[in-house]
Amino acid sequence: MLPRIADSLSFLYLDMVRVVQDDTGVCAQIKVDQHRTDTVYIPTAALTCLLLGPGVSITTRALATLARHGTSVICTGAGGVRTYAGILPDSLTTHWLEQQAAWANPDQRLNVATRMYEMRFGDDTVPQGTSLAQLRGMEGQRMKALYKLHAQKHGIGRFRRNYHPDQWHQQDPVNLALSAANTCLYGIIHAALLALGCSPALGFVHTGTQHAFVYDIADLYKADTTLPVAFCLHQAANPEQEARRKLREELRLIRLLPRVIHDIQTLLTPGADTDDDTTERQDVRMVHLWDPKTGVLPAGVNYAPDGG
Repeated sequence: MLPRIADSLSFLYLDMVRVVQDDTGVCAQIKVDQHRTDTVYIPTAALTCLLLGPGVSITTRALATLARHGTSVICTGAGGVRTYAGILPDSLTTHWLEQQAAWANPDQRLNVATRMYEMRFGDDTVPQGTSLAQLRGMEGQRMKALYKLHAQKHGIGRFRRNYHPDQWHQQDPVNLALSAANTCLYGIIHAALLALGCSPALGFVHTGTQHAFVYDIADLYKADTTLPVAFCLHQAANPEQEARRKLREELRLIRLLPRVIHDIQTLLTPGADTDDDTTERQDVRMVHLWDPKTGVLPAGVNYAPDGG
């Protein structure tokens, strides 16, 4: 039995290693010198996502094992340029993807988007009938206030969020740490969505990218996770590396994954009971056929009329 995504480890970052599959499992081979290569085994079945940084090579056998265990693989490049590579096991149910299909209905999409904004402000803090445009403005004011609060707390002058991949090394430590921590958070959310069988592309607030829903969900937790981590590293010598390490420690303490899974399910099916373990991830033993009148029909059956 594979562990549930809510109980998994958050993420593991690797760079300058070769990832292979041997007779025991998936491991990272680290070449120390010409005569010595260290081997570190990776707990793929209990790992939510694997971040592959510059200088990493990985074999097909290792990728197949990661796919079989439902571990998300994310390739991150130098300079903050990131490319996501998601792999899905073919045994996932489509239950949560079908719930996410509410995205195609403008009214239902608006309801989900509104609830996403409301979750950031807390229960019963948003006036009834607040429009989406007003919620965007409120969210902008909230983030400005958070930036100012953290800057004052750490004795930093006026802070301005700045993300320019083409000018990566010219940015201040807080912006570097925040970008690195957000990349890790996106990877964790991406892995959780894949484990549920959701589409990372069908966002309710964000749109126009293959990871719109990833950004939707990640924005619910930045104020509590990546933002405090980034500002406390304002004097760090290597803010990107330290941000990854510190974020991993923080996530282990606050157990973010169970919260992510519950929030995704609550957003897609408001009012429904999502505490049942079977709603998180179900393996599909048989593919079915759809019919507009009878509903689901068994596959693997020849439906040619008798006597034809």
